[in-house]
Amino acid sequence: MTIEGGALGVMSYMVRPLFDEVFVAGDAASVRWIAFAIGGIFVLRALSGFGQRVLVMSVGLKVTTALQTRMLDHLLGLDARYFQDNAPGQLIERVRGDTQALQATASAALMTLGRDTVSILSLIAVMLWVDWVWAALAFIGVPVLMLPLAGLQTWIRGTSRRAREAAGTISTRLDEIFHGIVSIKVNRLEDHESQRFGREVDGFLSSQIRAEAGKAALPAVIDVVAALGFLGVLLYGGGEILAGTKSVGDFMSFFTAMALLFDPLRRLSSVSGQVQGAAASLERIYAVMDAEPEIVSPPAPQPIAPGEIRFENVAFSYGDTPILNGLSFTAESGKLTALVGPSGAGKSTVFGLLTRLIDKQSGGVTIGGVDVAQASLQDLRALFAVVGQDAALFDETIAENIRLGRLDASETEIEAAAETASVTEFAARQPKGLQTLVGPRGSALSGGQKQRVAIARAVLRDAPLLLLDEPTSALDTRSEGIVQAALARLSEGRTTLMIAHRLSTVRDADKIIVLEEGRVVEEGRHADLIARGGAYARLAAAQATEEG
Repeated sequence: MTIEGGALGVMSYMVRPLFDEVFVAGDAASVRWIAFAIGGIFVLRALSGFGQRVLVMSVGLKVTTALQTRMLDHLLGLDARYFQDNAPGQLIERVRGDTQALQATASAALMTLGRDTVSILSLIAVMLWVDWVWAALAFIGVPVLMLPLAGLQTWIRGTSRRAREAAGTISTRLDEIFHGIVSIKVNRLEDHESQRFGREVDGFLSSQIRAEAGKAALPAVIDVVAALGFLGVLLYGGGEILAGTKSVGDFMSFFTAMALLFDPLRRLSSVSGQVQGAAASLERIYAVMDAEPEIVSPPAPQPIAPGEIRFENVAFSYGDTPILNGLSFTAESGKLTALVGPSGAGKSTVFGLLTRLIDKQSGGVTIGGVDVAQASLQDLRALFAVVGQDAALFDETIAENIRLGRLDASETEIEAAAETASVTEFAARQPKGLQTLVGPRGSALSGGQKQRVAIARAVLRDAPLLLLDEPTSALDTRSEGIVQAALARLSEGRTTLMIAHRLSTVRDADKIIVLEEGRVVEEGRHADLIARGGAYARLAAAQATEEG
C-alpha cells in the first residue's frame, strides 16, 4: 500500500523535470532517464497493487468466515426463548448478510485507507514543496463543506441500518414461503405471497436507494472542493507564471499532484459512506454477540443420575400468561407416565422444564432427587432422548440423521437402531438404502417414515430417560401402528414420559396424569380413570365422538 500510494507522489514530482528539462530546455539527454523512471514507477505500482489486493481480500475473507463461525457458536449457546423472539431469516441475515457486508467494506476500507492515505500525503508534500500558498488555496473549500459531510454520514448510517433490517425481513419471508409451499399451493395463495414479498422488497429497495444516494453524494462534495481549489490556484498561480516567478514545470508538477489528489480523496469519501453503512451491520452483529443466555450451568454443578422424576408445586408463566399453577406429580423410574389434557394445559412446558430449555419461576423439578437447576446442562441433557411430533431431520442421508443420536456410532450400530425402529422396512426399498437423502427437513419421507428415523436416533442415543411428545399425532392408522411398536421397543427399561393427544396410545401406561390449566386434576391407570367418569373419561368420550 505504501509503495503504490507513494508512487503517485513520485510521479507528480517527475512532471517538473519532464517539462523544465525536456519540453522547455530541450535537453535530449534527460529524456531517457525520465522515461525509464516514469515507466519503472508504473511497473512498481502495478506489482504492489496486485500484492496488496490479494493480501487484503484473503485476510478479509478469513476474518468473515471466522466471525460467522463465532456468531453461530454464540447463537447455539443462547436460550430457546431467543429463537422464539428472533425469526430465522433475521438471524440468517445477521450471520451471512451483515458479515459479508462488513467484509466487503472492511477490505475496501483497508485498501483505500492504506494506499490512498499515503498517496494523499505524498501528493500534498509535492504541492507544499512547489508552493505552500498554492496548496492552501487548493483546500479553500474544505472548511465550508465539513458540516454537510458530517450530515451525510449520519444519513447514510441510518438508512443503511433500515436497509439491513429490511433485508432480514425479506430472508424471513422467503424462509416462510419455501417451508410453507404446500399450504400456499393448496390454498391458492401464490399471488398473495408474491404481492406480500413484493411489498417487502419495495421497502428494502427504498431504504437501499436512499443509502446509496447518500454514499454517492460524498464524492460529489469532494468535486465541489476540487472546483473551488482549482479556481483559486488558477487565479493566483496563473499570475505568477505570467510574471515569471514560477516555472512551467512548477505549475505542471503542482497541477498534476492536485489532479491526482482529488481522486484518492473521492475514494476516501466513498469509503467513509461505506463505513457508515457497515457500522449499521456491525451494530446488528454486536446485538447478537452481546446477547447472553439466562439458562446456564451452576458454578458448582451437582452430579445427576437417572431416577424418579418429580414436580413439586411448580409455577411457570410466559410473560403475564400463567401456564403451570402449582403443578405436582411423580413419574416413577423405569415406568411409562403419560401426560394428557386439552391444548394449553402445560404438557409441553413440562418437557421444557425437565431439559432446562426454560426455567421455572418457583417450585421444584428433580430427577433422582437432584434439582435440575443444580446440574450442569451437559450432564442433564445427556440423560434424555426425545421424540417429538415434528421430527427434526436435516438434508442428509437417513444414516447421517440417525447418527445424530450419537456421533461416534459405528455403521453396525446405526443399522441396528434402524432395524429396531423399523426404518429398514422402508429404507430397503430405496436404491441407496440408508444412504438415501431425506431432503430438506425430511421432505422426501412420509410423516411415519420421519418419525421412525427420529425413533432410530433415540434408540442409538440409548439415554435412560425418554420424552415422547405426541409422536403419533399426525400419522395414519398403519403408520401409527408401526411407530407405536417401535416406541414400545424403545421404552423398554427406560423412564418414559409421554405427551399424548390420542388416548389410544396411553392405554397401557403405568400412570396417566390429566392436566387442566397447569394443574393435575386426575391420575391413575386407563381403566381406573374411565371408571371414575371424571376429566379423563370426558376426554375419551369427546375423542371417540370426533373419531366416530
